[in-house]
Amino acid sequence: MSTTPATASTNLSVLPEDNTAYGTKEYWQQRYMQEEAVTFDWFKTYKDLKPLLSKHVDSKDVRILMLGCGNSTLSSDMYEDGYQNIVNVDYSDVVINQMRERTLHQSGMTWEVMDVRALALGDGSVDVAIDKGTLDALMCDKGDVWEPSAEMCENVGREVNEVDRVLAAGGKFIWITFGQPHFRRRHLERPSWDLQIERLNDGGFDYFMYIASKK
Repeated sequence: MSTTPATASTNLSVLPEDNTAYGTKEYWQQRYMQEEAVTFDWFKTYKDLKPLLSKHVDSKDVRILMLGCGNSTLSSDMYEDGYQNIVNVDYSDVVINQMRERTLHQSGMTWEVMDVRALALGDGSVDVAIDKGTLDALMCDKGDVWEPSAEMCENVGREVNEVDRVLAAGGKFIWITFGQPHFRRRHLERPSWDLQIERLNDGGFDYFMYIASKK
């Protein structure tokens, strides 16, 4: 187990010249190799999200799937707060190995190399699925936000469909994003769940939590 404490990423050199790189495995593999002992949290930390997450995830015994976990602190912070059945998946084997080593003391969590668009999980096997920034990375597209490309919509749809498949009846898919409802809602609408939207604002930029509750 590494004894080097992880610190928040401040390295601007890892930012891509083209935002579409955020949607590629190659970019993240290279970035995680450059940032072995750091953390990076898209949008919000668990401290910011806890009031709304507690509202929508009222049991700490649920099985949670963390989609595109990266090196975020979210899973570890939730674990320390009592959510100790967490499956973390990411298609980067680099970051999965780093995080597995970093969290050996949190034995209830698992870390699996897995593409969120092709989840190696059984139907109805997850109670709560959380996406914080992964869908947004897949949405980094050169097209018009009002008319996104067919390729981007297919990529996003594959993740959402997989979440729909693995989510148990009564389960919830929670997506934390900066994306406003008139751009994002269309990607989540499914007959199999009910959708509601919460807005997060601490006096600055607006963020949104989309909660899809499986029927």
